[in-house]
Amino acid sequence: MFEFVYLWVFLLLPLPLVIRYFLSAQKRSYTQVWIPLAKGLSGEQSQNQRTNLSAFIPWLVWVLLLCALAKPIWFGEPIRLQQQSRDMILSLDLSGSMQEVDMPLDDKKVDRLTLVKDLLKTFIDKRHGDRLGLILFADHAYLQTPLTFDLNTIQQMVNEAEIGLVGQRTAIGESIAMGIKRFVENKNEQRVLILITDGANTAGTIKPLTAARQAAQNNITIYTIGIGADEMIKRGLFGNQRINPSADLDEKTLTEIAQLTGGQYFRARNQQELQKIYQKLNELEPIDSEFLEFRPEKDLFYWPLSGALLILFLFALYFKLRGRYAA
Repeated sequence: MFEFVYLWVFLLLPLPLVIRYFLSAQKRSYTQVWIPLAKGLSGEQSQNQRTNLSAFIPWLVWVLLLCALAKPIWFGEPIRLQQQSRDMILSLDLSGSMQEVDMPLDDKKVDRLTLVKDLLKTFIDKRHGDRLGLILFADHAYLQTPLTFDLNTIQQMVNEAEIGLVGQRTAIGESIAMGIKRFVENKNEQRVLILITDGANTAGTIKPLTAARQAAQNNITIYTIGIGADEMIKRGLFGNQRINPSADLDEKTLTEIAQLTGGQYFRARNQQELQKIYQKLNELEPIDSEFLEFRPEKDLFYWPLSGALLILFLFALYFKLRGRYAA
């Protein structure tokens, strides 16, 4: 929508007429005598045409200058933002065990990382108003994406995550410490770290529980999610065997991490359980705040200003050329 910010500027529109009136009044002190001559008729007609043009151009320039001073603005479509939001970081395990094919997805078996990626897509799409970040960890923890409202970037980084990208082991303690580092300078009160892993801490120099205590001191809530099926059938030399592919999952430590920070530990053995976990997270960390609505603005004052300057230039050029040819 197009608007003028300072509409009162147009009250100055008749100002040239007022100035002209007072200047004309000063010239009425003498009498003008006009003697009609046949030769002068054509000259008078030509003079009237020039007078009309000379009067129109200054008025056009004056109107354009007033339009520029009135500050024309184009307002875009309204945008709604939450005045308060959550800072939420996803910490994703990319260790070698995440390639274990034991998770059902749409009636077929997929590896653990593929299932997590698929369900994270819906979770991220529903995070409007929140700032998300992404940490990837294996041998060490790395900040893939800092806290941002750009959910498309977070989704892209999750899709591009690959097993073995940052090693083969599992540095759970370092991933928590990395999350603390990103949160500590932020003033938002609601800080949530979602830790997704399928193993135990086997790398890094920071113990998970030590990092969890530090997180609690900084008002960071950690929700831990253990990924992996409880059993699967594996073919061997002596026939089919039932094994527990999640034997290395340290549920005790993950539960303690969550309890120390006021969070909760979840166990995801299949697609349905992981979906319920994401839904539960939405309920556990609600945020009640009003929406702030604003409309993007684009200043257009330079258009009438440029038009006035261009007309003045062409007007001056016209009379200069006309005077040259007349001479």
